[in-house]
Amino acid sequence: MQQHTSARPEFQWSFLLPQYWGIWIALTFLMFINILPWCIQRRLAYLLASLSWKSLKSRRITTIRNLEVCFPEWSPVEVEKQAKQVFVDMILGVFETLNAWYNQSWFKGRVQIQGLEALQQAQTDGSGIILLGSHSTLLDAGGYICSQYFNPDVVYRPQNNPFLDWLIYRAREPIYGEQIDHDDIRFLIRRLKDGRIIWYSPDQDFGLKQGVMAPFFGVPAASVTAQRRLVKVSKAKVLSVHFYRIGEADPKYQIIIEPELENYPTSDEVADATRVNELLEMQLRRAPTQWMWFHRRFKTRPEGYEKIY
Repeated sequence: MQQHTSARPEFQWSFLLPQYWGIWIALTFLMFINILPWCIQRRLAYLLASLSWKSLKSRRITTIRNLEVCFPEWSPVEVEKQAKQVFVDMILGVFETLNAWYNQSWFKGRVQIQGLEALQQAQTDGSGIILLGSHSTLLDAGGYICSQYFNPDVVYRPQNNPFLDWLIYRAREPIYGEQIDHDDIRFLIRRLKDGRIIWYSPDQDFGLKQGVMAPFFGVPAASVTAQRRLVKVSKAKVLSVHFYRIGEADPKYQIIIEPELENYPTSDEVADATRVNELLEMQLRRAPTQWMWFHRRFKTRPEGYEKIY
């Protein structure tokens, strides 16, 4: 019998109350979209992305600012073009996630993987694996295509809305071995000691209580270092994974697993964070618009530096 953490959400009859009807209606709408041909879904993605671009002002501004900072070589026209594509890729990612949840046959013949042998080699001695990745716009579609080659656990942050949390958790269950609450460190370590593969994304700004300042696209950024401590306690190995879409009209999906990080962690926390950031930066440069640029990645600033947002 599969074990679950104490954080596993359960269905509540209160989810049928009027306060949740908006989510039920949205889910019905999305399920209808999910049965439409991809060409129509793609057109809808551009329409919804355009509406989001106009209505979500703060997200739009943050996306543009992030791209300006990370790609200074881009002209203002190019920045806006790519920022708009981020919104398109986010909506496409929602539709792709629905396919991963409810229409998995759609991915048949569309996925390629590179570097699987590096992961298999790292597993030969029974070690747990921390598979570093980024917050891709593919969302759970990325997790699903990976699960066709190996069975990952995932570290996640529970939703504030209990109905949404239950809904997402249940939809993800066929994809991941375990969904581990980011606060449940004991269970996370246990899974690593059991030799599990855990997808972990250290690409957000959670302040300096959980990390250090290290360059990200050449800009000082609060960088998560929790994976260093996890490795020390569990003796896990660290690799990285990147998945992204190629094309839109008839999309294909590429998974790239990079070789194990050697000599990690070291005694230098900043140097270790810099190495991880360089891996993440390489991923983002490979598919620049397939990352969640609307998050304030640089909200924590070193003393004496001007605010970015």
